[in-house]
Amino acid sequence: MFDFVRNHSKLMMILLFALIIPSFVLFGIDGYRKFTDKGQVVATVDGQTITQAEWDAAHRAETDRLRASMPGIDAKVFDAPETRQITLDRMIRDRVLVSSVRTAHVVISDTRLARELAQSPLVASLRKPDGSMDMERYKQLLGSQGMTPESFEARMRQDMAMRQVEAGLSQTGFASKASAALISQAFYQRREVQLIRFEPKDFANKVNVTDSDLETYYQAHQSAYSLPEQAQVEYVVLDLEAVKKAIVLPEADVKSYYDQNVDRLSGTEERRASHILITSPKDASEADRAKARSKAEDVLAQLKKTPVSFAELARQYSQDPGSAKNGGDLNFFARGTMTKPFEDAAFTLKKDELSEVVESDFGYHIIKVTDLKVPKRKSFEELRASIETDLKNQMARAKFAETAEAFTNGVYEQSDSLKPVADKFKLIIQKANGVTPQAPQGIRGPLANPKLLAALFSEDVLRNKRNTEAVEVGPSQLVAARVLDYQASKVQPLAEVRATVRAALVAEKSAELAQQAGQKQLAALAVQPQDAKWPAAITVSRDQQQALDPKVSDAVLRSDAARLPKVVGVDLGGQGYVIARVLRIVDRAPSSPEQAKLEQAQIAQWWSQAEKDAHFAALKAQFKVSKKAAMPTP
Repeated sequence: MFDFVRNHSKLMMILLFALIIPSFVLFGIDGYRKFTDKGQVVATVDGQTITQAEWDAAHRAETDRLRASMPGIDAKVFDAPETRQITLDRMIRDRVLVSSVRTAHVVISDTRLARELAQSPLVASLRKPDGSMDMERYKQLLGSQGMTPESFEARMRQDMAMRQVEAGLSQTGFASKASAALISQAFYQRREVQLIRFEPKDFANKVNVTDSDLETYYQAHQSAYSLPEQAQVEYVVLDLEAVKKAIVLPEADVKSYYDQNVDRLSGTEERRASHILITSPKDASEADRAKARSKAEDVLAQLKKTPVSFAELARQYSQDPGSAKNGGDLNFFARGTMTKPFEDAAFTLKKDELSEVVESDFGYHIIKVTDLKVPKRKSFEELRASIETDLKNQMARAKFAETAEAFTNGVYEQSDSLKPVADKFKLIIQKANGVTPQAPQGIRGPLANPKLLAALFSEDVLRNKRNTEAVEVGPSQLVAARVLDYQASKVQPLAEVRATVRAALVAEKSAELAQQAGQKQLAALAVQPQDAKWPAAITVSRDQQQALDPKVSDAVLRSDAARLPKVVGVDLGGQGYVIARVLRIVDRAPSSPEQAKLEQAQIAQWWSQAEKDAHFAALKAQFKVSKKAAMPTP
C-alpha cells in the first residue's frame, strides 16, 4: 500500500488538481468573458441555465488540466467541436448529479471530508513536523487556483456526494456464475454461414436512363446539387503567443527571478531508500499498535547486529508488498512524495545510515538511505532561456484579459478594417477562400469554429462589410474576421452536374434491381431450397464479424437456431441484398476457472455501467435536461 502511494503520488496530485479545476465552473470564473456577449444559454438542468460563458470557462479549465497532465498532447484536439461537446456533457452530468444530491439530501460530514483530505499525499505534504496542517501553505496553494479553503472544501463535499450517488449503482453490479456463463456463451458463440450477395454494381448494365429520368431525379434532389454560400475572408488571431511577442523583459527582472528560484529550478534533491514496514492501520487498537511496534523494534535490533542483512530481512519481515520482494527498495524519491514522518526521517539520514522505528499512518518503518542525488546549482546563463519563457508565460496570462479588452474594442470601433488592430498588436492578417457557414469535416482551426462562422455570415457583417466581433475560438484565443467577397447559395445547372446526377440515379436503380433479385431468390429458396448454389461457409461471431455489414451479422446472430439450416434475407438499402444460410452453431469451449472468473467480473462491470447509464437517463428526464447548443458535425 505504502509503495503504491509513493509510486502514484504524481497521479494523486493530478487527481486533486482535477478536483480543483472543475470547481471554477461552479464557484466563479470571470476571465475576459465580459468583453464579449456570452450570456447565451447552451443548456438547462432543473431550471438552472448553463451559459456560453460558463461552457467556455469550463473548457478552458479542462484544457489547462489536460495540458498539465499530458504536456505532449496535440493542441489541435482542443479546437475540435467534439472536444467542446465532451466538456458540455460533463457539465450537464455534474449539474444533474448536484440536483440529485440535493433532492436525496446527501450530506458529507466534517469527519468524512477531513478523512478524504488526509488521504491525499499532496495535502499530507502540507503537514508540519508536529502533524498539524500548514494552513498558510494550504491557503497559498488554493489561492494560486483562485480559491479559498471554504470554496474548495465546499466543492470537495459536493464531489464526494456526487460520487456517493453514483457509487450506489457502480459498486453494486453483480453477475452470477450462471448468468455470466450464459452471456459469455452467447457472446463468443460462432455460427457457420453461407452468403449469397446481390450487389448493385452487378446490375448497373441493366439500368436504362433517359433524359426525362435525369430531369425528374435532378428536380427531386436539387439540394444535393446546390453550392452553399461561401466567402473569401480575412482574419486575425490574438492568443497568448501574440501577447508574449510584445513582452520585453528587463534584465534585472530575469536576474531577480533567478536569485529567488535558483534552488527550485536547479532540481530537487532525491534520495533512494529501502524500508521494512510492519503494518498497523491508524485506527487499530492501542494493543495492536503496540504489538506491531514491538515487532519492528525486534527487526531493528537484528539489523543493528548485522546491518548488511537489510534486504534479506526486508524480504522476510516487510509487509509492504510492493517493495518487500525488492529487498525493501523504494527507488529514488523527492520531498513531497512520501508521508510526512517517513520523509522527515529519510531526509535527515546519511547514506547507509539506519533510522530508528518511524511511526506513520501505515504502520512502523525502519529506513535505510542507500543513495543520494544532490542537484548541481545551475548558472544564470544555463537557466536564462527557461526563466524568460516562464516569465513571459506568466506575464502573458496576466496581461491577456487587458489585451483582449483592447482588441475587442479595436475591432468594434474601427469596424471597416482589421489593419488597425493588426498593426497595434503586431498580428498577421490571414486570408482564406471558399469559407462556408458549416466547416467541412476534418477542418481544424479558427475557421472551424461555429461561433465565428455564424458571425461571419450574419446579416450585419455581410451587408455592412464590417468586422465580426472578437470571438473566443479556444482557450485564450480570440479571432476577428471580415468578408472580402461573398457568393450566395445556388443550385448548379443540370448541364454542369449531368454526369453526377446520372451516376446517382444508376446507383439507386441498380440497388433496387439487386434488392428485387435477392427477394425473388429468397422466395424461390423457400420452395426449392436445393436449387441454390451456395458458396463456401464462413464463421461469424460477435467478437469476429468477418468485416460483414452490421445488418448481416446481426441478422445471422439473431436468427432462430431451433431448426437448421435457417435462411434469412437482409435488405442493405443502397448496398443491395444478402441471403444468409445459417448451417450450424459452434459452441465455445468451456472456460478455465480463471477465465470464467475474469469474464464474470467484466460482465458485472458492464451491468453496473448499464444500470448507471439508465439511472442517469432517468435523472436527466426527472430534472428536465435541455441541450440548446448544436451538436458537432459528425
